[in-house]
Formats: sequence, C-alpha cells, structure tokens
Amino acid sequence: MSHRKELKQRAKHNLKKHYLLFVALCLIAAFIGSEFSSSLSIINSVNPESSGTYTEDPNVSGPEEGLTDVILHIISGNLEEGDAQAARLTEHMVAQSEKDRTTVFGRSRGVLSMFINSITSGSLLVRIAMGLQSLFQSQSLSLMILILLSMLLIFMGWFLTINVYPVIARRMFLEGHCYNEVHSHRFLFLFKIKRWLRAASTMLLVRIFKGLWWCTLIGGIVKHYSYYMVPFIVAENPDIAPRTAIRLSRRMMKGHKWECFLHELSFLGWMILGSLTLGVSNILFMNPYTMAFFTEYYTELRRLAKEKQIENADLLNDNYLFEKADSKTLANAYPDIITAASQPRITLSDLKGLPKIIADMFGVTFRRSKAEQAYEKDQARLTRIDREIAAVEGRVYPTRLSPFPSDAKREWIGTVHYIRHYSIWSIIVIFFALSFIGWVWEVSLHMITYGEFVNRGVLFGPWLPIYGTGSVLILLLLNKFRKNPPLEFIMAITVCGLIEYFTGYYLEMTHNGQRWWDYTGYYLNLHGRVCAEGLLTFGLGGMLIVYVLAPVLDNLIQRITHRILIPLCVALIILFACDECYSATHPNTGTGITAYMIDNEMKHASRVSLVIATVAKYPHKCGCLARCSHK
Repeated sequence: MSHRKELKQRAKHNLKKHYLLFVALCLIAAFIGSEFSSSLSIINSVNPESSGTYTEDPNVSGPEEGLTDVILHIISGNLEEGDAQAARLTEHMVAQSEKDRTTVFGRSRGVLSMFINSITSGSLLVRIAMGLQSLFQSQSLSLMILILLSMLLIFMGWFLTINVYPVIARRMFLEGHCYNEVHSHRFLFLFKIKRWLRAASTMLLVRIFKGLWWCTLIGGIVKHYSYYMVPFIVAENPDIAPRTAIRLSRRMMKGHKWECFLHELSFLGWMILGSLTLGVSNILFMNPYTMAFFTEYYTELRRLAKEKQIENADLLNDNYLFEKADSKTLANAYPDIITAASQPRITLSDLKGLPKIIADMFGVTFRRSKAEQAYEKDQARLTRIDREIAAVEGRVYPTRLSPFPSDAKREWIGTVHYIRHYSIWSIIVIFFALSFIGWVWEVSLHMITYGEFVNRGVLFGPWLPIYGTGSVLILLLLNKFRKNPPLEFIMAITVCGLIEYFTGYYLEMTHNGQRWWDYTGYYLNLHGRVCAEGLLTFGLGGMLIVYVLAPVLDNLIQRITHRILIPLCVALIILFACDECYSATHPNTGTGITAYMIDNEMKHASRVSLVIATVAKYPHKCGCLARCSHK
C-alpha cells in the first residue's frame, strides 16, 4: 500500500487543482453542520449571536424567560402569553443589536433580521400555532398538528441535506481526484440519477448504528473506523443496499483501523494550528486537505479490495472515477456531441423588420414558426454541447459512461433551455402566473407573521401585479444577457434598483414628500429608496425567473393548443382589467392591507410605515401596495 507521504503529496496535488471548489465544499459542510463545524470558531468568537445566545450587557435588561418557555407556553395553549414572551425576546435581541452596531449580523432592521428574530424568539412558532388554531378552530388539534409538522419538517430537512451531504462532497472529491474540472451541476448528481433517497437512507442507517455502538464507548470508537468508508462507497455506487455498504466498509477497513487512526493523528499539527488561528487555517487548508487525503486513502483501499477479491468488491464499479476513458471509448459514448459540434449554427433568417428587432432585443415573437422552434432547439443543443464537449475531451467525468446514467426526465436540472423566444401568449400567462405566486407568498407571509388570512394587495383578485410586472421586465429587458449568468445577475440588480429608486423618487416629488417605502437604517441604502438587502433579493429572484421558472412555465404553456390558450389569455386580461377599474375607486382595504396595529412591546422590532396616510388618500396610485405596505 502507498506510504502516507505519497498519499499526502497526491492530496496536495488534487487540492491545488480544485482549491476553490474543495474549500467551498468543506465550508458548506461546516455551515450546515455535517462536518468540520468546529472550524467556524472564528465566527463564533467574533459574533456571539452565532451560538444562539447573547452576551449580557448590564445596560440592556433582558427577559427572564427564553425560547424554551415560549415553546412551553405554546404546548400549554397559552398562545397570548407565548406571543408576549416572544415579543420580549425579540425586543431584547434588537436592543442588543442596536447596542453593538458594529456587528456583522445585525438584528434591528430588515427582512432577514426579522426572520432570524422570529425563529430564535419563537415568534414564528406562535404565529403558525395561531394560524392553525384559526383554521381548525381547535386548540388541541392545532397544537398536535404543529408539533407533528415541526418534527417532520426538522427531520426531513436534516435527512435530505445534512445527512446526505457527506456523500455529495465525497463524490465531487472523487471526480476531482481524476479530472481537471468538476462542474458545479454535479452537486445534484444524486437527484439526476434518482438515488437521493437511497443514499440518504444508507447514511441514516450508519448514524443509527453508530449511535447504538457509542452506548458501549469502545464499540463506538471501533465502529467509527469500521464504517469510515461508507460515504465514499455510496458516492461511488449510490444504488448499493445500506447493509451491504456497511458490510463492505467493514471488510475494507479490516486490518486498517489502526492505520486510519494514525493517518488522522498525522494531522494533529494542523489541528493545533487551526486552534491558534481560530479556525482560519482549517477553513482555508486543513479541511479540504484532509478530505483530499482520505479520498486518496479510499482509492488505495478500493484497489486492495479488488485485488483480494473481497466479498461485494465488484459493486465498486464506477471505474471512470479512477481512470480516464480512452478517446475511442469517449467517441463511442458521445457520437452525437462530436457530430453536433461540427454542425453550423441556425439563425433566424425568416424574421425581418420590426419582428426581428423585437425578437433580438426582447426575445418575444408574435407567432412561433417552425424556424423559431428550430432556432431554440439549436440554442439548447449549443448549451448542451458546451458542457458535454468537456467530457469528450477528457476534462470532466463522462456521465454517459457512469453505471448510473442520468434520468432523462430530470436532465432539466441545470440544463433548462433558457435561450429561447417567448410568444406573446406565454408572456401573458407568465405575468399572471407569477402575479399569483406573489399573491400566495404575501398571503402566506402575513398569515405566518400575524396569524390571520388577509387578501393582500389593492386589487381583489388573487394576483399582485408588481411581481408579474417585475418578472416580465427582467425577462424581456435582459434578454441579451442570458448567456452570461453573472452579468445577468448584476443587470437584474441594476434594472430593479433603478426602477425602485426612481419610482420612489417620482412618488415623493408628486405627493409632497410622502414615501411608500423607506429603507433608512438598512445596511447600504441610498436615500432610503433602495438597499442592498432588497437588491440582492431582486437579483436572486431574477435569476430564478430567467433560468428556471419562466422556461419551465413556457414548456408547459407550449403544450396548450391555441384554441384554449388564446381565449384563456383574453379572459384573464378582461378579469384583470375589470379588477383594476373597480379597485381604482373601491380599493381593497382593511387591517393587514392599509394599516397595521403595532404592539407596544414590539416597538423596537416594528416600524410605522408612511404608506398608511398616502394609500388612504391615493389608493389607486400605488400598484405595489402589497409589497410596500409592510416595508
């Protein structure tokens, strides 16, 4: 077997090739708590909030009760008392944050601060309990549903993410062992091959067995090394049965447990350095270096297992994780890619004049001709070629040679054809669909926050046009930037920021300085009209719309015949126009829409919105009432 020094040299070589990727993988593991959590000690030392507690300040009085007491109030049915206690905890958190304004993780203003406060204070749980009680009209039933849903949600979140993440990370390390490039979309390889639940079940069984063995202490130590290779085995063969993976790891580690312990011990110097640097050296070097080393160690144990022909070693059958395929094998696997790469690109020669200008500038056509469909297919072909050609050249893992090829139905993950022309009918349906999604989001957010159902927005229908309008503007105005996602992200922020800033400026100038929203006090705001938090949300939302939601919706819309699609669009436009006309003189008003009751105990966490007086006087002037009424 290779000497430890040789394994470390190979690990350093692989780390150098994929440094940023390997560091990112380990950092994600540390943040979600699957591995390397102690490396974040630098953040905990700088930010006391990260540990879930606050450093008591003698000048800021805190509540005598905590989150546990809020949960007990919910369980006992005292929702009002629980709400009051959550409010006191929130007030304390905000006061602590305002006392130390230099902290990176501020808790006094902004949606993110409000969301974190609602979780750590228990306010979110109280609001959900109130909403369930309002819905079912039964305190005991709503409490039971809340407990079951909370337990299920927590378990499923852990089961599908933290529990399975070690397999995902090791898969990418294994691909980096042999290849010069590892694409980020490989992060979802378990989903694409429909083995996510299988891998998660295997890792869950390992954790259960380890937990039981740790009851004997010595057994826990032994089994820690016996099961050491399970994540690597599952990363290579996600289809392997859970018990088989465990038995195979035990056989591979037989006679190597002490050796593995010594390998871990050889990193003691780096561990000490990590403590002295408050985890910085762990994040930047030791964690990815350790993972790369044990990836090399796995390759050696795998080779020995195959040489000795131990039982089930034949299940380690993903050979192209450890050796590159020859050019002939790749040519046989990717003949269409090689052929497609040599084909000329298709252009829209039949579009001329104004239709061509609109199609080129905004990506919209008035009819979907066969030439346009051929153009979109060619763009999809080019998008796929750019990714697959790297496999043909041997730069990345050849997925077509994998024992588990991707499910064709799930290839839209990461390969949705976003370079396309949308028909005018698709744009109309997308506008209403995203307006409806925005309405559902606002209604749900209000229900969670205030424990009651409210039809959000100045209109009466189930739509908030600000969401649909913003989505369509991003989709059309940024058509030219779709091929460059980073630039698309920057432009989405820029366009949305300009629209929001000058809309706010116009409303102030035309309504005697009245403001419909005010970001004063937010981190990085410009005259209170835009802020960094809002712009980041716009950017991320724009990316989701351009690269996922709009293409998927368009694919569904294309399946609808024009005999149904056109009358549907006309009917939606008529209903929306009637709603707009009626709401111009009789706007949707009421508690939770045009005004808020502010609890005295929440005065530090809430802000009195200037929109109340303005909307009451000019309700028809604000098309984004649902959005600005809670800012």
